[in-house]
Amino acid sequence: MAKIEKFNELKDLINGLEADADKFYNKSNSAAGTRVRKGLQDVKNLAQEIRLEIQAAKNKEA
Repeated sequence: MAKIEKFNELKDLINGLEADADKFYNKSNSAAGTRVRKGLQDVKNLAQEIRLEIQAAKNKEA
């Protein structure tokens, strides 16, 4: 997978959480809160993976 594709996947993942975040915050739907928490964990993991790839590429250039 190309590096920019992972970044786009990260953006899509965040955008996909918007509906559930709205349900949790505005409609007090606790199940939606669980989905948001799981999604945010996925965001965290993917962001860390991208971060490490960027760091490795930077170090490879130096």
